[in-house]
Amino acid sequence: MKFFAPVLIMAMIMAAAGSGEGRAQAYQRNGGKVEEPARPGPRPEELEDLRVRIGRLRYGGGGDWYSDPSSLPNLLKEFRKRTGIPSAVNEKVLAPDDPDLFSYPFLYLTGHGKIKLGEGELAGLRRHLLNGGFLYADDNYGMDESFRELVSELFPERELVTVPLDHRIYHSFYDLEGPPKIHEHDGKPPQGLGVFSGNRLIIFYTYESDIGDGLEDAEVHGDPPAKREEAVRLAVNVLYFALTQ
Repeated sequence: MKFFAPVLIMAMIMAAAGSGEGRAQAYQRNGGKVEEPARPGPRPEELEDLRVRIGRLRYGGGGDWYSDPSSLPNLLKEFRKRTGIPSAVNEKVLAPDDPDLFSYPFLYLTGHGKIKLGEGELAGLRRHLLNGGFLYADDNYGMDESFRELVSELFPERELVTVPLDHRIYHSFYDLEGPPKIHEHDGKPPQGLGVFSGNRLIIFYTYESDIGDGLEDAEVHGDPPAKREEAVRLAVNVLYFALTQ
């Protein structure tokens, strides 16, 4: 299944908006002006279908998939403001085997603890990622071991590897030097890891970075503005990349 790239989304919205109220601009025909008949504007639900949306993955096992609740609304707001691409206001919570999963090309997973998916959920998520979907996972501190187990269950034939710093995910909208270090965690350097299907990056994982905390409302963690800006830029790049690769 293929998903709309942002440029196509913008073109479709602009085309729909151009058909709005009243009559279209007059044009010349045999020396005279003729007005085209009015065409109805797009319905609200049609515009909503074209907005960039994020699906937050809900999982079992006891981990807090719901952590950093203000992070994704803040990302969507910043993405809309910085790129000019229409975006939803809130994320949609989805199980990995939800029938609506394929309507969300960008999935997000975070937490502090154990991640456990059933066989049907693994199959649904695997199918989604191999057919155009993208998963961004961000370790909120404590889910690393469990997430690596999840990746091996999803794709036993593929490895979680370091994403090179010259990869387009770090240069899709902003030019970045790699994942920023938002919180100390274990004091290790931040890493950007991924799973590829051919040349296509289907999973991107930030470890020892904590982008989600940096996206949260300023008063939640008290991160300085510079750190929050670093988190926003990385997240905007990931979302932009996922929709245009």
